[in-house]
Amino acid sequence: MMDMQIEISIGKIRKEFPVELARVESVEAAEVLRVKYLGRKAGLVTNLMGELGGLSVEERKKWGPASNDLKRFIENALAEKERALESQSFEKDLARERADVTAPPLPPSPVGHRHPESMVREDLEDLFASMGFLVLDGPEIESDYYNFEAVNIPADHPARDMQDTFYLSAKDGSASGGKGSNRWLMRTHTSSVQVRAMKIHGAPLRAIVPGRVFRNEATDARHEHTFSQLEGVVIDRNITIAHLKGVIETVARHLYGGKTEVRLRPKFYPFVEPGVNGEVSCFLCSGKGCRVCKGAGWLEVFGAGMVHPNVLRAGSVDPKKYQGFAFGFGLTRLVMLKYGIEDVRLLQGGDMRFLSQF
Repeated sequence: MMDMQIEISIGKIRKEFPVELARVESVEAAEVLRVKYLGRKAGLVTNLMGELGGLSVEERKKWGPASNDLKRFIENALAEKERALESQSFEKDLARERADVTAPPLPPSPVGHRHPESMVREDLEDLFASMGFLVLDGPEIESDYYNFEAVNIPADHPARDMQDTFYLSAKDGSASGGKGSNRWLMRTHTSSVQVRAMKIHGAPLRAIVPGRVFRNEATDARHEHTFSQLEGVVIDRNITIAHLKGVIETVARHLYGGKTEVRLRPKFYPFVEPGVNGEVSCFLCSGKGCRVCKGAGWLEVFGAGMVHPNVLRAGSVDPKKYQGFAFGFGLTRLVMLKYGIEDVRLLQGGDMRFLSQF
């Protein structure tokens, strides 16, 4: 009786399997069919071979090879089917990805370029590097100490009124980091790196510090809450204001032409003594007066002076042995003057119609 059941099962599988295999159209469906017939737990062929244990020795010799042949037949048929399906899938993918070399090319995407502010900054960095200056960087989130106190602007100094800034607050709304010199803020000038540079590099020192600064003020055509500066500092023995003027003239003539003149007028800055206001002859009208210089013939482009002894001391430099000068360009203003830009807000507006001109 068992012998007859096995014969019927083998015949039924050999008849039904090819029909089901012909309906398979994906690798996933082929795997489902494989589990149905060859699965370890409930596969039809697996169960059939398990029943051979109940046969006599003579019957096992008869149906054992037949069962193995059936298993190999199904395995080979499934493997061939899977190879055919994978080949078809690859050909379909290849057809989708094939490029038509006879088609006209797509128009090229617009290529970006440097921002005008970046171009002027990099140009000045190269110039100062050629004169032996270090190009330094510093944190935009600065402590009250380095931003104000270390550069001779104590808490009660009126100069702080000209540099209203953004103070950072802790999650509970209290002053971040504590009070006084421990408070944190968005730096108002790159002069905050002066004392840091002296402490790290000592004296003598020649360095510039380009970077973004922040002021809490209303924006208009000439004012922006975020803009760029370029700070410079020189510390050495026997430095005089003549050295300062020489460096400034080199920069002005590099930017605006060899005939550009520089004049210095006294002005108070808390971190220098004496302090000067630096002006260059108007590069558009050659000092005759025009709309850019407002008829004066001169353009105010920088503040400068001899480094105050208190700043040298804050940087651990002995003011009796060393002297120095510092200067600060409004890098954003230099860009506006160089390219004739009348509204500072255009520089950070992200308008491609404006930026693509440069």
